[in-house]
Amino acid sequence: MTVRTIFVGPDRRLTAQIVTAVAQAPKIKIVLTPRAKVQVRRSRAIVERLIRSGRVIYGVTTGFGRFKDRVIPAEAVSELQKNLIRSHSAGVGSFLSAEVVRASLLVRLNSLAQGFSGVRPKLIDFLSKLLNANIIPVIPSQGSVGASGDLAPLSHAGLVLMGEGRAWFQGRLMSGREALKRAGLKPFEFAAKEGLAWNNGTAVMTGIAALVVEKAERLATTADLAGALTLEAICGVPDAFDHRIHKLRPHPGQSISAANFRRFTQGSRLIGSALQRIQDAYSVRCMPQVHGACRDAIEYAKQVVEMELNSVTDNPLIVSGRPYALSGGNFHGEPIAIAMDTLGIALAELANISERRIAKLMDPATSEGLPAFLVPPARGGLHSGFMIAQYTAAALVSENKILAHPASVDSIPTSANQEDHVSMGTIAARKAYEILQNVENVLAIEWLVAVQGIDLRSGGTKLGRGTGAAYSLIRRQVPVLTQDRVLADDIASIRKILPIVCERIAEAYE
Repeated sequence: MTVRTIFVGPDRRLTAQIVTAVAQAPKIKIVLTPRAKVQVRRSRAIVERLIRSGRVIYGVTTGFGRFKDRVIPAEAVSELQKNLIRSHSAGVGSFLSAEVVRASLLVRLNSLAQGFSGVRPKLIDFLSKLLNANIIPVIPSQGSVGASGDLAPLSHAGLVLMGEGRAWFQGRLMSGREALKRAGLKPFEFAAKEGLAWNNGTAVMTGIAALVVEKAERLATTADLAGALTLEAICGVPDAFDHRIHKLRPHPGQSISAANFRRFTQGSRLIGSALQRIQDAYSVRCMPQVHGACRDAIEYAKQVVEMELNSVTDNPLIVSGRPYALSGGNFHGEPIAIAMDTLGIALAELANISERRIAKLMDPATSEGLPAFLVPPARGGLHSGFMIAQYTAAALVSENKILAHPASVDSIPTSANQEDHVSMGTIAARKAYEILQNVENVLAIEWLVAVQGIDLRSGGTKLGRGTGAAYSLIRRQVPVLTQDRVLADDIASIRKILPIVCERIAEAYE
């Protein structure tokens, strides 16, 4: 089994692509850079010096939240950290996926490795071993308000580090202690500051966000290819994609999408063949503008997420110079909350316009000569064709409209009004993740109906360079529909190959 090595520290940059690779890899080796080791040790030395001096430090020698003014005796400092993890493990709901948990653990590790959290190097080393062993802490998905960071979900993960809680290991659910034992690890003892450094950050919302933006980038190309296939199926008018139009409104995403449509349909003998038609409906003609705006939103979200991936997000922060421990608000998830709400809206729009193209292909009044529901004309009535596939797309789009309501506009005070404004960033990230999954299914449906329309139009011939290659790959997976069959299986099959097809088409143009 391949083991990939990832170097972390203030002199390395974590990206959404790296987070996704680690999240999906069964084994990973995390190595601190020399600079990270120096900085981590330096910040830990400051913490220990402050404790010896009797200095009052929030969360190290005091209670938390409303208990910020309650001083804790030196002999109880270690117990304070353990109690923090236990008391804050109050999450509910379905469990986060293994992919999300691994992403979150890596994000937390990278934040601690920047060397401003005051933890011991052994905590980072232990977390690396946890990831490498593929121990997946059981983390309930609900309970984080996004400030102070992801307290509840990170605390559930912290339980497993302590040999408590529950975890998945080698396909089995067991106690955290048993998982560690089977992996050859002993429970970790949180020392002063370490429990607070562990759970007081934005790692879960940022881990989810990294997965979403990485997949969203590919999904934008998936949407362009879906639209290009529909364009072939209806013999669309090419004028809307002329570079001269987009040069006059030079939004970056719009220009990229328009160029994709031109490349994908290059050499097509279907596009533009309906000489009597001057222009297409908005869902076709305005694809570069809509898809492009979504691309720009994805790029904005990616920039925010990758900034957060390389940030230090706990509190207090340990710095050089007096005062050595600074209390601030880097744990507040507002940047991720707004970015994920924006991304959720953008992804929902990709599905909105796709569903309208699907509906267009279903209706003989708008499909430019194709039979109703893309059933061979002699079989319509006895067979329903893709009628209900459009219902499914409509249901997903409707659900997305509810999910796209921004979480970041809400705030409920917590900790007896000490924490009186929170971000709801984890909710925003979870919603964006759900929306993305719905969009994948909607686009899979459009791919299915578009290639069916192409078969009915030209028998799969006369296609452009990119659309022709996509058509062939799709038809290897799913045959043309000549009579009714279970479409759920077809949709699932196409959804699996969405990224593979887009990757191969992209490679063909390199």
